[in-house]
Amino acid sequence: MSPTPPAFLFATGIENSNPRINGGTLRVDEYARCGHYERWREDFALVEDLGLNFLRYGPPIHTSWLAHGRYDWSFADQTFGELHRRDIVPIVDLCHFGVPDWIGDFQNPDFPVLFAEYARDFARRFPWVQLYTPVNEMYICALFSARYGWWNEEGRTDRTFVTALKHVVGANVLAMREILKLRGDAIFIQSESTEYFHAETPAAIAPAELRNAERFLSLDLNYGRRVDSGMYEYLLDNGMTRDEYHFFLAHSPLKRHCIMGNDYYVTNEHLVSEDGHTRASGEVFGYAVLTHQYHQRYGLPVMHTETNLRDDDPGDAERWLWKQWANVLRVRNDGVPVMGFTWYSLTDQVDWDSALREPNGNVDKVGLFDLDRRMRPVGRAYKRLVAQWREVLPAQSLCLQVPIVMPSAYDPESLPEAYWAAQARARHGR
Repeated sequence: MSPTPPAFLFATGIENSNPRINGGTLRVDEYARCGHYERWREDFALVEDLGLNFLRYGPPIHTSWLAHGRYDWSFADQTFGELHRRDIVPIVDLCHFGVPDWIGDFQNPDFPVLFAEYARDFARRFPWVQLYTPVNEMYICALFSARYGWWNEEGRTDRTFVTALKHVVGANVLAMREILKLRGDAIFIQSESTEYFHAETPAAIAPAELRNAERFLSLDLNYGRRVDSGMYEYLLDNGMTRDEYHFFLAHSPLKRHCIMGNDYYVTNEHLVSEDGHTRASGEVFGYAVLTHQYHQRYGLPVMHTETNLRDDDPGDAERWLWKQWANVLRVRNDGVPVMGFTWYSLTDQVDWDSALREPNGNVDKVGLFDLDRRMRPVGRAYKRLVAQWREVLPAQSLCLQVPIVMPSAYDPESLPEAYWAAQARARHGR
């Protein structure tokens, strides 16, 4: 008998950011910094110990993707093989803030097509994988790499930002299209940062409105939604062509394969001054209000795909967990189909206090476990939450369930003919 998949996606993730910094001279590899390369078996056992079936996870793109059509899948074969054995469902991050050295950065116009081929070849090698986040936090990736000047190309202009944005979203769209050719029931969970910009003074209303329109750009393009008129002019003024814009509109049917994953941290709301500069405002509206805004815009099922809080004072992280969970329940009770929740990440992270800009080795105490793999109080609280709520939530909405095939229930005979045709081409070197 095939195992029944959980009706609600309780998840965690293993942080796999890998941008380059310092003029491209240093790769920030969070798997290495957090000890995952050596302790991956232990990490997967911790996921099971929490009672979780879903894990945001991905192969390290910079060491897996060696050149056009050339890969080293050795680490992915081991780790994904173990996930399959444990019947843990991966939500696969294929690109998490970085690209291989040979690609360069997100200004490379060849990146979207090349990345789609990478996604296709991953899906061909691991056909049992169903859930994907092809490009993680597309807006943040473009913003930090190409306007703030922190990562990768270290761009600081609107033109470099728009170029990065159209390339990362284009890569995401083409990757979805290629994966669906092989796995027609693939589901894409777009993990995107949920943002809001508050005007500090009346004179700041105009720049705040501009940023509040811009925050939707990545998802507007990804889902083929026509952008606001001001944003259309902004995109065209900064290098996007009409043909490129219409490419995104033409792919709007992909939206039906998607769950809108939205990430919320205490840093996701901002104060905007009259000169357009921003700084953190802390939590003002909160997850529930912002999620309603995004859901009203896109009308998609929702998953809370990232949250955490540094446990600097005893109880801080636990209080944040319960606050986020209360917001999830509020949104769900208001009629928004919320399909899952994620504490990110499984273990503590390193140097996110500087947004990975400085290689200081500072440990961010945001994990369910510390870097010695000892469970934190928030880990115990999350384990209790999952155990208490996992059987209650399905009873509230039997019809609103994600059609997930557990790894152990995967039947290769159910694959579309396109999969077998692609395998035949691969065997013949075409």
